[in-house]
Amino acid sequence: MRQVLFLSLIAVCGFFISGSLSAQDAEIEEVVVKGKVLQSDQVNALKTPTPIINVPQSLTIVTDEEMLEKGMRSIGDIVRYTPGVNTSQGEGHRDAVVFRGVRSTADFFQDGARDDVQYYRSLYNVEQVEILRGPNALLFGRGGTGGALNRVTKKAVIGDSSLSINLGMDSFGAFDVAADINMDMGDTMALRVNVHSDTLENHRDYYDGDRLGFNPTLRMKLSPETTLDLSYEHIDHERFIDRGIPTANNVPIKEYAEIVFGDKDNNVHTVEALVLRATVSHLFSDTMKGNLSVTSNSFEKMYQNTYAASHTAGSGVVTMDGYHDPTERDNFIMTGSLVNELTLGSTTHTILAGFESIETENSNFRFNTYWTSKDCSVSGYDQESFNITNPMDFTVTAGGAPTSVEYTNPCSLKSDTETDISVTSFFIQDQVDLTDNLILVLGGRHDTFNVTVDDIKNGTTASREDSEFSPRMGLIFKPRDSVSVYYSYSESFAPRSGEQYKKLTGGSPGSGETLRPDYFENTELGVKVDLTSDLSLTAAFFDSKADKAGYDGSSAEYIVQRGLEVSGMELELKGQVNDSLDLTFNFSNMDGKNGTKDAREIPEKTASLWANVTATNPNIGWAVGVMHQDDSLIKDGGTQMLPAYTRLDAAVYYKLSDDLRLQVNMENLTDKLYFPHSHSTHQVSVGRERNIRLSISRSF
Repeated sequence: MRQVLFLSLIAVCGFFISGSLSAQDAEIEEVVVKGKVLQSDQVNALKTPTPIINVPQSLTIVTDEEMLEKGMRSIGDIVRYTPGVNTSQGEGHRDAVVFRGVRSTADFFQDGARDDVQYYRSLYNVEQVEILRGPNALLFGRGGTGGALNRVTKKAVIGDSSLSINLGMDSFGAFDVAADINMDMGDTMALRVNVHSDTLENHRDYYDGDRLGFNPTLRMKLSPETTLDLSYEHIDHERFIDRGIPTANNVPIKEYAEIVFGDKDNNVHTVEALVLRATVSHLFSDTMKGNLSVTSNSFEKMYQNTYAASHTAGSGVVTMDGYHDPTERDNFIMTGSLVNELTLGSTTHTILAGFESIETENSNFRFNTYWTSKDCSVSGYDQESFNITNPMDFTVTAGGAPTSVEYTNPCSLKSDTETDISVTSFFIQDQVDLTDNLILVLGGRHDTFNVTVDDIKNGTTASREDSEFSPRMGLIFKPRDSVSVYYSYSESFAPRSGEQYKKLTGGSPGSGETLRPDYFENTELGVKVDLTSDLSLTAAFFDSKADKAGYDGSSAEYIVQRGLEVSGMELELKGQVNDSLDLTFNFSNMDGKNGTKDAREIPEKTASLWANVTATNPNIGWAVGVMHQDDSLIKDGGTQMLPAYTRLDAAVYYKLSDDLRLQVNMENLTDKLYFPHSHSTHQVSVGRERNIRLSISRSF
């Protein structure tokens, strides 16, 4: 009841505030504005260009202008200023987001196409980032069990010629350069090229890295009704891997914050990728449009590391573990959709129907580390104990024996698999305008998921086919055009092969072939209010549940286990308050259980504020950012905690001219020692120290 009253109060406030707008404002023709509409180029995550206020789901959009203003350099930077989500460590080699308590390294999309390889994604060619919360297979297919993150890339613009360059460097010694050039090639064609090069540094010893991205796009107007977009992207990344520090007495050991528990010469992650994409959009009539998108990508990735596996408080000794893990993945993705608007009686229907076909080949093998002081034929060869020193010395064991580490000794091969995946999906959704102020959204998606895993090491093969239907329902009440109150229900599922398709798991040999997928469902009640044309307020209460299949211990039959249950609320205020103040405020409160255990990686409260102030002189501005995260468990039902922290950021900018901007971003101004996330008990990341980044942007 409190939830309903709270949402009703916000809706009423929005009703009266929006009612105070002048008649002149109300009569202005609606314009599709970046950041207000999901993928306004109509090649999108929601398949139709949907204003946020009409989406019965919590979501946040961050534009490239916001990323520049806030100094955001990574997906993690964006997540920290987004309600309902937080970061996970990702073992130092991949983006990992916790969507409402569900950790994911695969629920990433690029222009609506699956982008599930594990790596750090660059933002140089991104127009906007869309973060949706709650499971929703209708939009994304299997996965998306807690939410999804979609990057909308920059496309060529016909009729425009422009060039922009951004240079930056920070107090750690990192340097980056990015260029964006759009070339008008006549009335029907344009070419756009985005390129970036980053030299990576941070506050931790041995850390370094390089990133290169090159992305030309071509847009051709084949006819007044038909547009073709072609894109090619080359990705080349390399970085040092840092898995963090151990814990003792249930918290990270602050005295070890300056120590790197990793092989300074061999902790490394590399990824090379080629991504090709073609999209055709055709306008059949004023009320019907079709899209067809084809994506082909190829990734070669290698991850190699050592890390702290165990530690006893006060012993001065740490046990090290590690592995070498390369992956090759090829994807071919074809998606087609048709949007048609029609009137039946007194109702208007916007019908979306489409299909998706995905073919994936994945090859992966993994070597455990082998310490030469051990016998590779005896269990435990992959772990060795060392005295804790700064820097760490991995040439002499804690017992005084000489040793060295080998990453690809044949005796330490743990797994070698090849996986073939074929997915065929059909989806349909009907948005029904029942009246001028009542909208019903009904839809569903049918996925046929085939997976075959060849275990090369053991000479076995496992396969499974899942055929699943995932429904979605939303009811939106709009007392005014600027206010919506909604209720929604959605489902998704996760196949037995996991996020990265390395094996079919189930709890016993072969049971992964018989166990059904895990199911996830979400119910949500929310309100969205456009307080003005430039300021919006959203709030939502949600309840998410998972039903998981488990092995019964004696046969291949499954039992249903209650999995992760998360409930909570989110609040976001975002936009231009007045001529001199731009504000983003987020707050979330969540509680989660995994079975009977308190769930990991769910801080009870998170909050962030970014206030950008324009001085009397419009060429000068400054901003302040504050983020807070409550303490959270490192593992389900454990006692080890990540302590709560509050971080202060700031920025100052000066426009030297209309096309030249100088900016200084300051992160962690108070130089606070904090621990943002952890992969496991003894791998806690150390937050960045105070960092100052100077950047200059020039447009031509």
